[in-house]
Amino acid sequence: MLQVDSIDVYYGDVQVLKGITLDVQEKELVAVIGANGAGKTTLIRTISGLLKPRKGRILFGDQCISDIKGHQIVTQGVIQVPEGRLLFPEMTVLENLQMGAFQEKDKSKYSEHLEMVHEMFPVLKEREKQLAGTLSGGEQQMVAIGRALMASPKMIMFDEPSLGLSPKLVQSTFEMVVRINKELGITVLLVEQNVQHSCQISDRAFVIENGEVVLYGRGTDMLQNEHVRRAYLGL
Repeated sequence: MLQVDSIDVYYGDVQVLKGITLDVQEKELVAVIGANGAGKTTLIRTISGLLKPRKGRILFGDQCISDIKGHQIVTQGVIQVPEGRLLFPEMTVLENLQMGAFQEKDKSKYSEHLEMVHEMFPVLKEREKQLAGTLSGGEQQMVAIGRALMASPKMIMFDEPSLGLSPKLVQSTFEMVVRINKELGITVLLVEQNVQHSCQISDRAFVIENGEVVLYGRGTDMLQNEHVRRAYLGL
């Protein structure tokens, strides 16, 4: 479904991604793990069209998306749940969800997606008139995920979804990610520093260090890898 082919990405003159190659198959849950500053968010921003690779290309389905604009990539079904959620705090919960469907012309699909979001996150229906900025961190994460689901995603990219959440909410967030993948059949690319949780739930995992893929394999196998255990799990 997604093929990232040998991309180089820069911020100004500083190279951040160096020949990154990875793939995500349809209905897979693939994790990209690594330390802060490894290039994980840059990867997601590049797939989303917010950054352009100087070398290499990105394919989604049969289409090259590395040369098109971000809003066009959204119409292809590639949706991002950004780090820090990035909600509209002065807008209501419902208005934030509606922003996810701003390109949806079919009213029946809009209603169907909203019903699906309310079924997954009943609290959002209860609080649909509440300002998003007044919600708890966990509830805001639900809104961010719900907004992505409103956009008719074929693939959702999660950028550090557990960031800033309590251990209990971290667990529930990863359960949401699994449910979206397994129950709704939506392909997931999960970018995370939380290596333990990410590898446990992923079909495959890629390890990025200093802008390069240094390891990849089955998610659970990564937890047994000596380098991963030493560098990321403190074992």
